[in-house]
Amino acid sequence: MLPEAVSRALTAAGVGPGARLCCALSGGVDSLVLLHVLHDLAPRHGYVLQAAHVHHGLSPHADAWAQACASCCATLQIPFSLIRVEVPRDDAAGLEAAARRERLAALDAIRCDWLAFGHHQDDQAETLLFRLFRGSGVRGAAAMAPFEMPSAGRPGRVRPLLDCRRAGIEAWARARGLDWVEDESNADVRFSRNFLRHRALPALGEHFPAAVPTLARAAAHFREASDLLDELAALDEATCGGEPLQRCAVMSLSDARIANLLRWQARRHGWQMPVQARLDEALRQLRAVAQPLRVVLGEMALCAYRNLLWLESAVGGTYEPRDWCGSATLSWGAGEVRFELLPGRGIARSLLEKAGSVRLAGRRPGLRMQLASDRPRRQFKNLCQEAAIPAWLRDRLPVLWVDDVPAWVGGIGVAAEFACAPGDEGVVPEWRPAGVA
Repeated sequence: MLPEAVSRALTAAGVGPGARLCCALSGGVDSLVLLHVLHDLAPRHGYVLQAAHVHHGLSPHADAWAQACASCCATLQIPFSLIRVEVPRDDAAGLEAAARRERLAALDAIRCDWLAFGHHQDDQAETLLFRLFRGSGVRGAAAMAPFEMPSAGRPGRVRPLLDCRRAGIEAWARARGLDWVEDESNADVRFSRNFLRHRALPALGEHFPAAVPTLARAAAHFREASDLLDELAALDEATCGGEPLQRCAVMSLSDARIANLLRWQARRHGWQMPVQARLDEALRQLRAVAQPLRVVLGEMALCAYRNLLWLESAVGGTYEPRDWCGSATLSWGAGEVRFELLPGRGIARSLLEKAGSVRLAGRRPGLRMQLASDRPRRQFKNLCQEAAIPAWLRDRLPVLWVDDVPAWVGGIGVAAEFACAPGDEGVVPEWRPAGVA
């Protein structure tokens, strides 16, 4: 039975008592059935249910759909939110992709723990075919996950109908006398997904009656393989020294494992991977070109210097000087500088409190610094060379100027005359460039 399938999916995801669950309600039969089932199951699972409808304004019937969703929620006494978004008509990704992107961004902003979507098994089969025809790898072929845990301030996502067929969902709705809206664009086979739904899958079904569940099962196998590749990437990262990676350790891996590791790191930082040909060229340069090396790969750059290897954001931020008045963080470029109070470490807090000005800014001409009392005062260039900081990164290094004297340089350290004595209160600055967790 359909409610039992939804109940099992919620339990597997961990949607339990007190959880704030929001149903993404389009007004179509899938999301409408899901809303009714979630409403019926709420007492059993103990979650707090709400619903939201995203108004794209792309259809002349959009206002009527929004009103239908609002009326349904009012009847069931479910709190309802209507969110209006503007979809760019000339988006490079296409109208269909742009609408989906704007919809998900709006839903992710809702104050809830979980978003529930009405995707079903037929949708899963369509998604797998769509991604295969685009040349997706193992992760893309995994299609939609039954659930995705909440992360980085974003609500989790659960798809309780993913094991249910479209025909069964419609039969459940008709048996209960439910009325739903039909999006006329869903019949337009000029859209790729609609072509797969109305032309490709029915044709496949004539020769392979179990095509939909078989494709959905294949997606589950791809997801298992994708999870194993993620585990391998985590192991390889640990073996290669974490972030940044040890270049010689990375070079002992095959190209396939290096590419897998870089994809995994890029995804963790929210960067989009380049096309395979570009990644292959970056790996070729990594093996053939002498250090230093920096290869831009779209949103990120692959960097190598001495025995270090890392990914960084290719998009620079604003490096504006700013005063430090005791805050825990200051933004710097696309990253930040964090300040932590630790006894006997970093910069002596007493010297900062006595200073007339404490300012975070970039380097200045002629910057020199002594890192220890038994070491000579060194030029900025020499300090960077000793700290293995590549030339392209040096102009981005944050410097903490105390009364116009450099007390700390990101990636290099604290000047000896500002060092905190053992037992005294100290302030430890730490530079976190964009993309470094």
